[in-house]
Amino acid sequence: MTDPTAALSFGAAAAEYDRFRPRYPEAALRWALDGLLDAQVVDLGAGTGILTRGLLALTGPVAQVVPVEPDPGMRAQLAAATPGATALAGSAEAVPLPDGSADAVLAGQAYHWFDRERAHAEAARVLRPGGTFAPVWNIRDERVGWVAELTRIAHLGDNAGDVTQRYADFGGAFTAVEVGEFPHATTLTPDEVVGMLHTRSFWLTADTDERRRVDAELAELFAGHPDLAGRDAVELPYRTMVLRARRR
Repeated sequence: MTDPTAALSFGAAAAEYDRFRPRYPEAALRWALDGLLDAQVVDLGAGTGILTRGLLALTGPVAQVVPVEPDPGMRAQLAAATPGATALAGSAEAVPLPDGSADAVLAGQAYHWFDRERAHAEAARVLRPGGTFAPVWNIRDERVGWVAELTRIAHLGDNAGDVTQRYADFGGAFTAVEVGEFPHATTLTPDEVVGMLHTRSFWLTADTDERRRVDAELAELFAGHPDLAGRDAVELPYRTMVLRARRR
């Protein structure tokens, strides 16, 4: 796992994370599963269960979803928000499941925190031959001007180019990575946008002065930008990116 302090910072804001973070479009999840039917799915780095619930809501392709999450605060929120699902204590580098027990391993908004070499080996171990490994991200669409400014203010470093360029290979146990992109948007009030940004690792690990700077600049953005000023709600656009490969 990279930067464990940041990676494990989310539990302190688990309820807000679950409330404000965007969901995943159904088309992206179906593409991630790559046509598998009655799939046994593992959700690695399951957090508060946003991806788990999206998978459970699909009709047809999912027989069972097993969430795995290292942070006890996030597991508690997942249990509260996801009836019938209990997250296993574990990580992408140490999955508490037997060999060949899954048809698909997905990771929603989590893969960039993994120790990738170890995580690839664990995903390959847990998957049956032909099974799918598919990290998924909701990435803000920074082709929209005010969204790019939001990224600058709040030090949000992820973007679609980084994902597809940095994570283009899952190792020798997997086929070549395929990339799927799906448009997505969520409607939030300005206060809810701020609340969502307060669940980001940069904010959660920042000092008081830096938090004040971010909030002041966000207030200026919403008050002064011509696409935002005076609006009760805004549509925050995303590009949902899926990287998909099969277990050899």
